[in-house]
Amino acid sequence: MAMPTTYDLKSVKMPRLAGKSLNLFAALVESELAGRAFRQRILASGGLLRARQTPLEEAPTFLPLAPGPVRRPQEAKAPLALEPILVPPRPAAPFVPARDYAAAYREGRTTPLRVANAVLEAIDESEACTPALRAFVALDRDDLARQAALSTERHRQGAPLGPLDGVPVAIKDELDQVPYSTSGGTRFYGKRRPSRDATTVARLRAAGALLVGKTNMHEIGIDPTGSNVHFGQNRNPYDPSRDTCGSSSGSATAVSAGLVPLALGADGGGSVRIPSALCGVVGLKPTFGRLSEQGAMPLCWSVAHIGPIGATAEDVALAYAAVAGPDADDPGTLAQPAPTLEGWDAADLRGVRLGVYPAWFEHASPEVVRVARSAVDALVGAGAQLREIEVPDLDLMRVAHAIIILSEMATSMADFPEDRHLLGSSVRLTLAATRELRPSDYVWAQRVRTRALAHFARLFGEVDAIVTPSTAITAPVLPAAAGSGGWSDLSCTTELMRYAFPGNLAGLPAISFPAGYDSSGLPVGLQAIANHWNEALLLRLARIAGTLVERHVPARIHRPLAKATS
Repeated sequence: MAMPTTYDLKSVKMPRLAGKSLNLFAALVESELAGRAFRQRILASGGLLRARQTPLEEAPTFLPLAPGPVRRPQEAKAPLALEPILVPPRPAAPFVPARDYAAAYREGRTTPLRVANAVLEAIDESEACTPALRAFVALDRDDLARQAALSTERHRQGAPLGPLDGVPVAIKDELDQVPYSTSGGTRFYGKRRPSRDATTVARLRAAGALLVGKTNMHEIGIDPTGSNVHFGQNRNPYDPSRDTCGSSSGSATAVSAGLVPLALGADGGGSVRIPSALCGVVGLKPTFGRLSEQGAMPLCWSVAHIGPIGATAEDVALAYAAVAGPDADDPGTLAQPAPTLEGWDAADLRGVRLGVYPAWFEHASPEVVRVARSAVDALVGAGAQLREIEVPDLDLMRVAHAIIILSEMATSMADFPEDRHLLGSSVRLTLAATRELRPSDYVWAQRVRTRALAHFARLFGEVDAIVTPSTAITAPVLPAAAGSGGWSDLSCTTELMRYAFPGNLAGLPAISFPAGYDSSGLPVGLQAIANHWNEALLLRLARIAGTLVERHVPARIHRPLAKATS
């Protein structure tokens, strides 16, 4: 029986700043003396001063590492075979999944080299349109051609490395990928080219994936929008006048627009799930410590997760299987049970208990609630049991997550004092306000994390997964400043992140998958959160939802495989 609680999350009304007004306000907030009052007011308006008003008894938990067997370095490899993940053909969808690329190679209808050229042509087309989608920020055509030639030869010899061999995959510009620099969406961070891939990227390369290039993201991932003042605004393939949101915006855009069936993103506060939801694709944030962070830009150590974004649940399962597991170069990955996808392809959801906290679920726009509720009803029709639950202390969790991620990002950027002026105004504004946080606030937030872990441990004794909308709104209309100086809109940020933060604070696996569309044809996502290490259950929910929810074709769609086989 859930503990009686009071739902305490609130929508906020804050002014949207853009252009000159944003630049002036950012400069004012950054000033040492005159800006202090404004910095304090920003923290107060976001509720972050609750850290100084709410006493706690719990000890702090600095990393949300769930218990598991400690593995030796020689066991540090991805253990899952990819072939068994391929499930029987699903109903026709507007997206081309990885399995179709593998089948085209197997049947001799095309080659990875032809596909690589078609992908590059499609990316060029996406940039030539008005407005440009701006999914990618870096492409090395010669490198892609070399990868494709090797894959083509493996297929010619009948010895592909597996079902991902020759499948085009995009990588968020927060992860190291040879031969590219890693900019994290900034103009200064990527001065050095890494000598090796991030572990997750290396594992995709070892599976034969064609690593296409680096995708756009919000600068240092500090805001869940698709804005980037240096590399351009991401556009939503369903309606280019609307935001992709982020911060893994380019990865979600690339998948939604059909440029690639798979991409890697990173999620510190919804950055995989939010853009996946608003772009109508599937995004998985695995358990904290399930995927190696080696080679990821060090931005927010205790809430950071790398995760795959795919056209279908099967695509996400393939990528997850390729990259999950312990890594000797990331000690945080060594205490985990062996990754498994057991039961993910079950025919129905019989025996699965879904928890819904009605007050939280319904704290979204009426259309989002309607569509998300319809998707839950479909899952119940597939055999799931629905139970009402209560999640205590949600606002404490929100505040704690905000304090943690902002403090860690500010610490990361403190290493570049001479480059601070190169950051966009909205980023400088947020980092300046963060300077008013105290070390005691950070420790308080880690004590909230201890409490949150206890709450979820109790809840997952009652249900197998908690379901919510992925976001409280659909893709917002882009402001006029989208193409130039960026903007700041904390009211919108609150709506986008309403359901995302608990998964990062408590290190829980969470997934967003398509639930349907609003009356304007914009995608709505459904989120499912499970207990630690239960990614297979989340993929099962997403896969079955994919057979029940009709998928619509985006307004801007590219079909490189069709061009490569014509």
